[in-house]
Order: sequence, then structure tokens, then C-alpha cells
Amino acid sequence: MRHLLKKEKNYSYIEVGEGKPIIVLHGLMGGLSNFDAVLHYFGDKGYKVIIPELPIYSMSLLKTNVRSFAKYLHEFIAFKGLDDVILLGNSLGGHIGLYHTKLYPDKVKALIITGSSGLYESAMGGGYTKRGDYEVIKKKAQDVFYDPAVATKEIVDEVYETVNDRNKLIKTLAIAKSAIRHNMAKDLPNMELPVCIIWGKNDIVTPPEVAEEFHQLLPNSDLYWIDKCGHAAMMEHPDQFNAILSEWLEKQNL
Repeated sequence: MRHLLKKEKNYSYIEVGEGKPIIVLHGLMGGLSNFDAVLHYFGDKGYKVIIPELPIYSMSLLKTNVRSFAKYLHEFIAFKGLDDVILLGNSLGGHIGLYHTKLYPDKVKALIITGSSGLYESAMGGGYTKRGDYEVIKKKAQDVFYDPAVATKEIVDEVYETVNDRNKLIKTLAIAKSAIRHNMAKDLPNMELPVCIIWGKNDIVTPPEVAEEFHQLLPNSDLYWIDKCGHAAMMEHPDQFNAILSEWLEKQNL
């Protein structure tokens, strides 16, 4: 990560550029660096791109859920004095963005989701019974991507460390249960804001039919596919992801 993490009050975040605010929401095992390409590209195109470090493993177990993370995001937006934010979320981050929009619709101008949870959960928190086996964890990390080479040793090591930390594993499982509990199917038809859905055609964590369902339920949504792409499009095909998003923002006059 080329940018310094700012630490203010209870918040740690990266901020680049000036202009309309885009707040980026990372996933359960996703680091802030997963969005490097988004940060640099949109930070130079008239947007203020902010990536807060979400308190996934630092909240009490009782508060380790989608709703609490959405409230934390709301407090962060207030702390930064922002209005009409654009939220961009991958995986759990997409779910947090959706839930935040449900709770505070007047604060969000538009939403971008990619490989988002909220309708269907398969791999979140599951299959970690052999967590001591590095090769098993490596295979799980590689399965997130179409090209297993994207799962660098650094990424695999981070996942391995997370699932072998008892406290983090308990919270990972709590989040997985919370994601199922906070299913968004009934809420999505009431969300009138513009939503951009960018999905990997080869996502096995949240398969293509999940994107189709999001598109069907969200009244003002556009769906874009990226071929030969898994669960984290902005990492696996950053240039294509940025091009799709840039064109969509222009089309929406955002």
C-alpha cells in the first residue's frame, strides 16, 4: 500500500483525491490493498476515494454483525462530514453497503456491489475445520479467484493467520451467521437509488445467479459481467473493473 493509513478518533482509513466521495468497503478477509487500482484510478478522476478499516475483528462478539458494521459506517460518514456518498463494496463490504443504504437512504447517492453477500452465502466462514492444514487454506484462498495465481503467498498467509486465531475464527463464524440472518431480499425492491452490479462470471463464492437476483430485485440497477473472473473483480481484472465503473458513473452523471 503506497498510502499512509490516517488515524483519527476511532477510525483508520486511507484517503486519496478530491471531489465526490466514494467510500470503499472491504470484505471479510479482504485487505485495503485489494482496492489499490480503484484508489489510484478514481483518486485522479475527480473523486475523493476513502477506504475505512472496518472493525470486523475489533468489536465485541455481540456487535460482530452486519447491522453494527453499517452503523459504524454511518458514524464514520458523519465524522468525515460527508453527504451524498457513493458506496462501493466487495463481498461482505457490499452487504454492509446495502444494509447501510436500507438504514440511512438519504445519505447514499449510489451503490456499487461486486461479489456481494446479502442474498446467498456459501463459502463465508464455512469449511475451516482443517484450519491447521496450510494446503487446505491455500486451496480455499485460490478458489476465490478464477486465476489461482492471484492468491499470493501474502494473501494465503493472512487467511491462514486469521482462521488459526481463535478469536478471529469465532468472529468470522458470527459474521457468516449474521450475513444469513440479514438477508436483503425483501429490502432490495424498496431501494430506488442507482446501483451498479459488477460480477465475475466464474465466481464460485457468490455465483452468477446471485448477481442476476440482485439485478432483478434492485429496481434501478445495471449488471455488468467480467469473464474469466472470480469473487474479487477489482483485484483480478482491475482495468476492466475501473473502465466499467467509470463509464457507469458518467452515464449516471455521478
